[in-house]
Parts: sequence; structure tokens; C-alpha cells
Amino acid sequence: MSAATENTFPMYNADALITFFRTEVLTEQEAKHFTKGDLVPLPKPESVQALYMRVLQPLYPFRPECNSMIPLAENFQNPEFHEGSTAILNVHMRMCQFLPMCLVFDFSLNDLLMPKKQRTLTILSAIMNFLLFRKRRMGVVWEKQSKFRADTERLQAYMRDNQEAERKINILRTIPPEQQAEANELAAALAELQTATTHEYKEVGSRKESIAEWKAGIAEMTQKLAQMKVDVSNMKDVISNLKSQIVESPEELKSQMEKMRESVKTIKLSFEQTDERVVELQTMAQSVTHAELEVQQIMSFLQDLESSMNKCKQRQEANQEQMTDIENKQKELKNLRVQEGQLKRALGMKLDKESKQNIRRQKKREMKDHHVEESLRHCNQIQQKREEMADKIQEICRATQQLKAKIKSLQEVCSEETQKAQILYDTVKASMKDLHQRIQSNVLDVKQMMSKKAPDC
Repeated sequence: MSAATENTFPMYNADALITFFRTEVLTEQEAKHFTKGDLVPLPKPESVQALYMRVLQPLYPFRPECNSMIPLAENFQNPEFHEGSTAILNVHMRMCQFLPMCLVFDFSLNDLLMPKKQRTLTILSAIMNFLLFRKRRMGVVWEKQSKFRADTERLQAYMRDNQEAERKINILRTIPPEQQAEANELAAALAELQTATTHEYKEVGSRKESIAEWKAGIAEMTQKLAQMKVDVSNMKDVISNLKSQIVESPEELKSQMEKMRESVKTIKLSFEQTDERVVELQTMAQSVTHAELEVQQIMSFLQDLESSMNKCKQRQEANQEQMTDIENKQKELKNLRVQEGQLKRALGMKLDKESKQNIRRQKKREMKDHHVEESLRHCNQIQQKREEMADKIQEICRATQQLKAKIKSLQEVCSEETQKAQILYDTVKASMKDLHQRIQSNVLDVKQMMSKKAPDC
């Protein structure tokens, strides 16, 4: 069974085929003139042949004048007799090469000369399926090519960015000579500042310990003062109680008064001592406040140093991150270089293949050009022969015209002679009739005379 009866492609109706070939294959003027009547109910051979030629032109890039040339695969003894059929033979040969890719394997010359409706719709459906598949594949190829171009451009951009980053890293790593002395001074100042900060930290720690001891002593003194105030209030209560319990004996009163005086003196001394101690503690507190202010200044200075150190650490971390990014980018660059090498090798192989194919194509083109030149030379010879034959035909036409003129003149002469002969024939016929009548009359007369003479005898 043929491939047309066992379709592995979808079948389309005439309207879908006409819209597709109008938009995808034919040009503007051809699309305007191509209608449904060219395919159904009976396909027109001229329209079908023109449509096949338009389908073959983008697939087999050749000049339109090559259609009128004799196919290379055919060998004719007298090519001048086949000039009218060369275009159809070319289309048939290329369609026989093309249609197996569309899964149509039984294309014949009758499909060009006497196309049928169902057969033509099947072939056009196969061609439409192939052209749609080709369009999709071409779109995929163009997408891959555009992606490859974008990847190459991105690779070049990455290489430029890596080169710029390496240049910036080298600039950051290398200290300019005019700033080398300043950098050394800054390093020395930073080292001195670090030693000074460590010494200040130690002093601040010792002062904090002394302040803590002073605060503990002040707390103890305040507790003692509170205890003493409690004792004084207790003593006043005792005095009031004693006053209420005073006895009448003056000696006891005196002794108690003396005791009270001594206790008051001791209390006054203790108050004076506490006042002196409070003054000392106030001076110590003022000194502590001054020390705290100094410590706060030192702490603010240390905080500034810490912020600067944190900034330096952040910068170092940023530099480390940049270094890691640079290392990652270098790894990516190595991978990209490896990929670039692979792509270059693949591109080199493709270029070698393309160069070989170009050489083969050039050879084929040269052979085709040589064959075309020979065919053109042969065509020129055929044209010369045709011109000679045309001259001979013109001479023969002239001779035939002269012969026709002579024949015409002879016909006229013959017609005149026949008229004359007809007239003579008519006159002779009439005279013969008269003669026969006379003879018959004479014979009758003779018979009568003979009959008359016979009885007389």
C-alpha cells in the first residue's frame, strides 16, 4: 500500500491548506490569485505546479531560470525536443527527493500533469505538516542560537568584570609609594593606641576596684551612722526615762549627770569624727565622680576605638567576603574558561566541518557552474541550431507560399479551362444529341423507304 493511504500525518481540508499556503509560502500577488477553485473540485495543473515550485524554492535554493534547464540526472539524446518539459521534469525530480521526508513515497508524474483532488490534498497536507515542523524546529534553533549568543556575551561580561575585580584587588593590595610612609605611621600609631588602651583598661579596672571598696566603706559608715542615730535616740529615751526616775539623792544625780555628760562628749566626738569622715567621704566621692568622668571619657574614647575597630573588622570581613567572592568568581571563571575551551573546540570542529562542507560546496558549485556553463554552451548551440532551423523553416515557408501562389494561379487557370471545357462539352453534347436525333430520323426514314420498296418488289 502507498504512503498516502497509510497517513502518519494529519489531513487538512482545502480551506486550511489555502490559508496556510497563502500566508506561509506564496507571495502577495500569488496569494491573491490562489483560490479554492485551484484545488477543488478538480485541481488545476498550472496552479499545482506553481505551488510545488514555490514550496521547493526555500528548501532547495536555486535560481528560477534553472527550472527551464535540463536536469542533471537525466540524459537526453536530443534535448532541444524536450525544452517544454524541462521545468516539469525538474519539479518532478526535486519533489521525488523532497516528499520522502514528508512520508510520501509514491509521487509520480501524473500528480503534476493530471492531479486528482484527494491525492493533491494528501500531498499538500504532508507538505504543510513538514513545513510546520520545520518552522517549529527553526524557532528552536534560533532560540538556541540567541541563547548561545547571550551566554557568550555574558561570559565576555563576566571575564571583563573578573579582570576589573582583579585589577581593583591588585590596587587594594598594593599601597602606593607616596602613602607607604603614612601607612607605616598609622600602623605604629595603631600599635601604640592598642598598648595605651590595654594600659587604660588595666587602670580603669583598678579604679573600679577601689571605687567598689570605697562604696563598700561608705555603706558601712552609713550603717554605723544610722546605728549611732538609733543609739542616740535610744539614749534620749533613756535620759527621759531617767529624768522621770530621778531619785532625790544628789550624789547619784551627779554621777548619772557625769555619766551622761561623758556619754554626750563621746557622742559629740563620734559626731565630729563622723562629720570628718563624711567630709572625707564627700571629697572621696567628688574624686570618684571626677574619676568616673575620666573613666566615662576614657570609655567614650574606647567606644570610639571599638567602633573604629569594628569598622576595621567589618572592612576586613567585607574584604574577606570580596576575596571569597573573587575566589568563587575565579572558580566560575575557570569553569567558564573550561566551557569556553570546550565551546572553542566544538566551534573549531564546527568550523572545520563548515570549511570542509564549504570546500565540498565550492567544488559542487564549481562542478555545477561548469555543468551550467556546458549546458548553457549546449543551449547556445541548440539556440543556434534553432535559429538555423528557424531560417530554414522561414525559407520553406517562403517556398510554400510561392508554391501556394502558383497552385492558386494554376487552380484559377484550371477553373477557367474547366469552364471552357464544360462549355465545349455542353455544346458537343447538344450537337451529339441533334446528331443522334437526325440519325434516328434518317434511320426511320430509311426503314420506311425500305418498307415501301419491299411490297413494290
